[in-house]
Amino acid sequence: MSAVESLVRLHRWQLDERRRQLADLDLLAEKLRREKARLAEEETAEQQAAAASLEAATAYGSFARALIDRRQKIEQSIIAVEQQIASAREALAEAFQETKRYEIALANRTAQRRKRIEQKQQRTLDEIGTDAYRRRKSG
Repeated sequence: MSAVESLVRLHRWQLDERRRQLADLDLLAEKLRREKARLAEEETAEQQAAAASLEAATAYGSFARALIDRRQKIEQSIIAVEQQIASAREALAEAFQETKRYEIALANRTAQRRKRIEQKQQRTLDEIGTDAYRRRKSG
């Protein structure tokens, strides 16, 4: 395996790792969004329970404060994950460009090697043809 082929393999692996990291971050962001939606549903259910019962209404205040804190933490987490996603996308784009660069270099090297082999084969065939022509002319 040539050095360029090794570099292509390495960069493809790094590209795959970047894709996995981005997918993990996307999953985390989606999980946080679902948690935020679940909190909104829980808030609605607790508001309805508080409206139906005086005992629940007195406990609703502390529940609401805790809910607000949890929602703020989730929103901060979503913002942080979205920033990480943006960074991961940039890193993925850079890794893709780098991988493409090495793949193109490998393709060029392979094409040059193939061209040299074809030229060598053609020279051999030309020599055989020339020798055959000379033998027919002299004989």
